[in-house]
Amino acid sequence: MTNIRDILKERILVLDGAMGTMIQRHKLEEKDFRNEALANHAHPLKGNNDLLSITRPDVIKEIHRLYLEAGADIIETNTFSGTVIAQSDYHLGADWVYQINFQSAKIAREVADVFTKMNPHKPRFVAGSMGPTTKLASMSPNVNDPGFRAITFDELVDAFALQVKALIEGGVDILLIETITDTLNAKAALFAAQQYFDQIGKNYPVMISGTITDASGRTLSGQTTEAFLISVQHMPLLSIGLNCALGAAALRPYLQVLAYKSPFFVSAYPNAGLPNEFGQYDQTASEMAAQVEEFCKEGLVNILGGCCGTTPEHIKAIAEIAQKYKPHQIGLTAQT
Repeated sequence: MTNIRDILKERILVLDGAMGTMIQRHKLEEKDFRNEALANHAHPLKGNNDLLSITRPDVIKEIHRLYLEAGADIIETNTFSGTVIAQSDYHLGADWVYQINFQSAKIAREVADVFTKMNPHKPRFVAGSMGPTTKLASMSPNVNDPGFRAITFDELVDAFALQVKALIEGGVDILLIETITDTLNAKAALFAAQQYFDQIGKNYPVMISGTITDASGRTLSGQTTEAFLISVQHMPLLSIGLNCALGAAALRPYLQVLAYKSPFFVSAYPNAGLPNEFGQYDQTASEMAAQVEEFCKEGLVNILGGCCGTTPEHIKAIAEIAQKYKPHQIGLTAQT
């Protein structure tokens, strides 16, 4: 594999956009989330987008292809909810979780390799998406019992360990621990990843991306951006960044913190603005590109993409902006 660290020193790499937004365009029904093995599954499966890598791989492959055609250098696997914790909502166990992650990685690998073969000077990478799970380890879900935890650290490690194994065996280049609202969950994912690396005798690049949940500039579990960085920088990360929650304009001051203080490359993939009253994202591709261009002008980022509401049109506009600017240089000092 071409060394992604070397490329990141030379140019800004483009990450893909939203998977869920694109899946919604297909107007899928319950039958699309089932195959022969799931024909008699007793519980509804519609909405379990990760499962589509098994039941409708054609849809997922097409989405990957569209993002790569738009200029993405890195595509994410369709595994945001690919843990036994999240999949328990659909009453699917470890065997299905392994297959979801393995097949998602395999699909993304196949499509990425086609594009790399067409243009070897622009290698395409696959990042194994590892979402935050559906349970917090740092906070209680019960306001009347603040000491209660719905899950233990060891349970999180076990869940992430299965996901890491399946993603790597499926062929990913990178692990992407993303949309972090609870840093303790992320630390469990990092621990699981390092355990697996030690087991196989090989390290893989790890990206990590947190989420600022509101105007206070903190994650859901109460950390500032700098505190989040300090909490995870014990791991030799490929990159640290921010995604989701806020639009690009609101994300900028927090990216500045990472750019000035992080010893790693910096990533950003914001939403297409803020959702309207119907939960839809209205920010156009050109509007979003104009906002993320400010990141590039300031030299804040090495990896740039989109989260909720973004489409291949957004990624194409972002890719056109990104190629005009030099990437962030680690060790950047604050402008005065």
